[in-house]
Amino acid sequence: MAPSFDRSMPPRLVATDLDGTIVRSDGTVSARTLAAFTLVERAGSVFVLVTGRPPRWMREIADSFPDLGLAICANGALVYDLRSESVVQAHLIEPETVHRVAADLRAELPELAFAVEFADGFQVEAGYHRAYWDGRRLPGECPMVDTVLDVHAPAAKLLVQHPAMRADALLARVGEILSEDLVTVTHSSYRGLLELSAAGVSKATTLARLCADLGIGHRDVLAFGDMPNDLPMLAWAGGAYAVANAHPTVLAAVADHTESNDDDGVARVLERLFG
Repeated sequence: MAPSFDRSMPPRLVATDLDGTIVRSDGTVSARTLAAFTLVERAGSVFVLVTGRPPRWMREIADSFPDLGLAICANGALVYDLRSESVVQAHLIEPETVHRVAADLRAELPELAFAVEFADGFQVEAGYHRAYWDGRRLPGECPMVDTVLDVHAPAAKLLVQHPAMRADALLARVGEILSEDLVTVTHSSYRGLLELSAAGVSKATTLARLCADLGIGHRDVLAFGDMPNDLPMLAWAGGAYAVANAHPTVLAAVADHTESNDDDGVARVLERLFG
């Protein structure tokens, strides 16, 4: 882990994951958590959402945080302006890399199905099972492709889905197949779904760029998370907390723990630091 920030002073920047960290099991963000983020902003510190969500899943979150400007989306691939609803920075996978990765994986695991997230939309193969969010929010609107080999635009994320393997096992297997210099592979669920970003792109790398622009060093950053896609950010930040409901690898890697997302764990820490 990175050296801890000076706990006698509030951090200059608070970065938090969304789903499973501040978003509760019922899909809401509690009033207590929203109030805690107001404490951060009143103290003059910066508050940043850092999520695996694509921009199209951010509308309700933006309504909950009307004063928030930028959010890091798609595991660091996109920086999204919540006010203008526009992508202001992108770190994308070139189509040729998407094609190579998909071909290499399908040669070894032919049962895989793929989807592609772009900065402004998505496409899925016919065999890909849509996530809960897309099924709920976009009924009847699911752009299909016969194969991701037909994709010809740079992608924010390549999603890899297996019908039977769990995410941890699939992550290990894909790691055996793909070269590390092709893409960054992670996951944020227990089911058989992986999220692939451009090589070297993670929540940590894009947060580090944002902090550099603000003149804030990693020692002055406090981060919260719950899943393996949060690990680079939690390791980079000067202080980090895992929520109690976090994935076992996150709980093992992060020394400081707080209560679960359903018990306002993030808010409890911020109240102590900024209250």
